[in-house]
Amino acid sequence: MVIGAGQAGLSASFFLRKRNVDHVVLDANDAPGGAWLHRWPSLRMRTVHGIHELPGMPFEQPAPDERANEAIPDYFARYERLFDLPVVRPVNVTSVQDDGELLKVETSDGVWTTRGLINATGTWRRPFWPHYQGQSTFLGRQLHTADYRGPEDFTGKRVVVVGGGASATQQLMELAPFAAATRWVTRHEPVWREGPFTEEYGRWVVGMVEERVRAGLIPRSVVGVTGLALTDETRAAIESGVLRRWPVFSRITPTGVEWDSGEHFSADVILWATGFRHDLDHLAPLHLRAAGGGIQVDGTRVVSDPRIHLVGYGPSASTIGANRAGRSAVRELTRYLDDAGRGAGRLSGVR
Repeated sequence: MVIGAGQAGLSASFFLRKRNVDHVVLDANDAPGGAWLHRWPSLRMRTVHGIHELPGMPFEQPAPDERANEAIPDYFARYERLFDLPVVRPVNVTSVQDDGELLKVETSDGVWTTRGLINATGTWRRPFWPHYQGQSTFLGRQLHTADYRGPEDFTGKRVVVVGGGASATQQLMELAPFAAATRWVTRHEPVWREGPFTEEYGRWVVGMVEERVRAGLIPRSVVGVTGLALTDETRAAIESGVLRRWPVFSRITPTGVEWDSGEHFSADVILWATGFRHDLDHLAPLHLRAAGGGIQVDGTRVVSDPRIHLVGYGPSASTIGANRAGRSAVRELTRYLDDAGRGAGRLSGVR
């Protein structure tokens, strides 16, 4: 069984199909597209970086002004049809439990059993909201980047953008011309990366993230390792002062944010571009988490339960990494099940 039909889940299903393994892909969305279905409408393909084609089907680059939440889901939908992938939706997985040699998967569409599980649920459904003193007293609007719909919502507003990732900078640059004033705050000084993202550099990044998941620590974000891309657009925003970074405030007041120095920025909106956490609550009954807070993973295999593989987690949380992870997970999981005498010809059992 595969849970999730984003890039990593579709890649895993493709390689299972190639090995003639009977399986099912359970997806919580109403339509193909994974997390891309939920990206903000104003996100255009010209600002989307690093989209890597799924195995076996080229990704023809859409027009620069095409909406990302339409172009990429369309590609995923055509991919599912081309390879006749067994995606069942909408199905929300609520828990996975140990049931002897099988895993029992409880869902909104009944109970399934499976010999092996490839989890590809991503992060989009788990936006992270930090907590600061006085946050509940703020009289303005607070929203997460997952709720962002476009710059027009911020017309004439004084806006604080919190977060040091790509979404924070993209959304800040987009809304700044509409806002009355903006302030960008991050926990750490931003690290700007110049030059191409080479294959050698990519391997180094993957290695840095992989080191943490092998130790059972919570994975770092990709931007936390790579830094932010320094483009012509970001250079201009730095020079204009839009991307002038401030340290995170000490408290939130009813009318804005305040630092220990006494400086106060009056705000109508706080946009929390503070990232996401991996959507793994349904795996909690299996008690997979290590002492470090993460799940100890070797490649894609969960060390404490080799029946389970995580793709789109840690080093495979990128489009190119997801493809490699899907292939690797299928190869290792089917080999394990064959060696254990359980047989990998049918992963998904009865419902």
